[in-house]
Amino acid sequence: MRGGGEARLLGKWGETQVANYLRQRGYEILEMNYRCRLGELDIVASKGRFLAFVEVKLRRSAHIMAAREAVTGAKQHKLRAAALLYLQSHPTRLQPRFDVAEIYAPQGTGTRHPHINYLENAF
Repeated sequence: MRGGGEARLLGKWGETQVANYLRQRGYEILEMNYRCRLGELDIVASKGRFLAFVEVKLRRSAHIMAAREAVTGAKQHKLRAAALLYLQSHPTRLQPRFDVAEIYAPQGTGTRHPHINYLENAF
């Protein structure tokens, strides 16, 4: 099992990879690691008429389970609550949605070309 520091480093690396992926596809990154008393939003991004709350899940492989499967009902509830607080302090006319970004990095931060599977309106 990985240590807490290594896991945090890998998670931040994955979030940066996804943010770059989104920028290349025309998204504007508004927030990364937005924290509030109800939880954390990995990435808040906008594109067109949408405000995307993006949950990033990184795995070395999908052998045991797909990364998206870690976004359980309980996790979705926490993300919705954090997003509501975000919207209360950041009013917008954009349509909110919840996206999940799966990132697969077999060599961890040494992965040269991680595979990103981006699921719009995931829940």
